[in-house]
Amino acid sequence: MMKEDTIVALATPPGRGGIGVVRVSGPLAKKSAQLLTGQDPKPRYAHYGALRTPDGELIDQGLVIFFPAPHSFTGESVTEFQIHGGPIIIDRLIEYLLSLGLRLAEPGEFSQRAFLNNKIDLVQAEAIADLINATSRQAAEQALNSLQGAFSCQIHQLVEQLIFLRAYVEAAIDFPEEEDVDYLASGQIAEKIQSLLDQLQGIQKTAQQGVLMQEGMTVVLAGRPNAGKSSLLNHLCDHERALVTDIAGTTRDLLKESIHIDGMPLHIIDTAGLRETEDPVEKLGVAKAWQAIEKADRILLLVDAQTTASLDPKIIWPEFVERLPDPQRLTLIRNKIDLTGETPESLLSHQPPVIRLSIKQNLGFDALKQHLKKVMGFEQTTEGCFMARRRHLQALKSAENALIQGLLQLNTHQAGELLAEDLRLAQEALNQITGDFSADDLLGKIFGEFCIGK
Repeated sequence: MMKEDTIVALATPPGRGGIGVVRVSGPLAKKSAQLLTGQDPKPRYAHYGALRTPDGELIDQGLVIFFPAPHSFTGESVTEFQIHGGPIIIDRLIEYLLSLGLRLAEPGEFSQRAFLNNKIDLVQAEAIADLINATSRQAAEQALNSLQGAFSCQIHQLVEQLIFLRAYVEAAIDFPEEEDVDYLASGQIAEKIQSLLDQLQGIQKTAQQGVLMQEGMTVVLAGRPNAGKSSLLNHLCDHERALVTDIAGTTRDLLKESIHIDGMPLHIIDTAGLRETEDPVEKLGVAKAWQAIEKADRILLLVDAQTTASLDPKIIWPEFVERLPDPQRLTLIRNKIDLTGETPESLLSHQPPVIRLSIKQNLGFDALKQHLKKVMGFEQTTEGCFMARRRHLQALKSAENALIQGLLQLNTHQAGELLAEDLRLAQEALNQITGDFSADDLLGKIFGEFCIGK
C-alpha cells in the first residue's frame, strides 16, 4: 500500500541537542537526498558532507542515509538526515523539504506506513510506542520482546490452529457421507478446542502481566484528616512530595506520584482528608477524592491506630464504607503502631486485608508492597513476558468466550454450523490483536498516540 505522498518529520526529541534526525518516507525520499547532497545516494551508505539547496545555500553539514523500498522501516523509500541538533537548523531543513512537495507527518504515521506495508503487525507497532515510553528496565524488556514478535508469534500460532480446525469442521458439515466416522461426535474436535482454550488462557495470564507493566496500578490513599496519608505518600516516593502538618485539612487537592515496585508502575494518589467541611476549597478537594476512589484499582484506608482497636471498616467508619463502589478493593492500614505497641504484622486473609505499619519508624512497608503486587497478580519475572494492552485482553477474552460457546454447542447439540460460527468469531477476535482485521477508527486511535516522526 505505497502512498503517493512523501512525509517528513523530526525523529529526535524537539529542542537543542548534539544531533537532530529528520526522517523522510515516500516517493520523493531519494530526490530530496539528491538535491541536498548533489549526488546519487548509495543505498544504506552514510554520505557525509554539506547539505545545500540547488541555488547553493548551505543548510548544514551532516550524514545522509538512503534506504530504497522495500528495504526500510516503512517499506517505502526512506532518507534520514542526521544534522546538528539546533532548532533553527532543523527548521530550515524541514522548510526546504516542504518546498519540494513533502508534507509534515501525522503522529505515528511512519509506524502506520510500516504496518500497512506489512513490515510490522499491530502488536509490534504498539510495542514501538511502549518501548519509547518505558519507565523501567522491565517495561523496556517486555516492550522489546513484543517488538521482536514474542506476542505476535503466539497469536499467529493460535490463528493457524483455528483455521485448520475451521476447515476440519466445515468439511465434516459439508461432506458427512464421505467417512464412516462422525467427526463431530468422535471427540477429536472437542479435544482440539480444549487444547486451544488451554493455550489461550496461558497467553491471557502473560498478557495480564504485560498490561500491568504498561499501565500499572492506581492506589488511592483515603482517610480522615491527620491519619498519615501525606506521610505515607512521601515515604513511598522517598521524597517530600506532600506537606505534612498537624493541621487538619492541609491537603486540599489530589497529589499524584508514580513509582515502581519491582518494575510494576504504581500510581499513588493522596487525597484530601474526608470530612464534612464548610470551607469551599476543602469541599472541592473532598469531592475530587471521591472521584479518585471510584476509579482506583486499590483503596488504602488509613486509620490512626490510637483511635480504634477495631479491624472492621464498617465499625471504624460506616459512612465511608457505604459510599465505596466496591468494598473488595479496600485495604485497611493501621498507622502509628509504634504508639500502640502493635507488631507490624499483616492479616492478608482478613476481609478487608489489614496491614499494621508505622510510617515514622519505617515498619511494615515490605508487607504493604508485597500485598499490592499480590492483589494485582503481578509477578516480577520478565522471562517469556511481553507488553500488552487492555484491548489485547478484551480480544483474548472474546476469543475465549467464543471457544467456550462453540464447545458447548458441540457437546450439547452437535451443532456443527453454530460451532463453525463460534470458531470464526474466535479467529476474528484474535486477528484484531495483530491487525489482520481491524477497524479504521481503531488504527487511528492506536497510531494517534505515537510521537511525531515515529
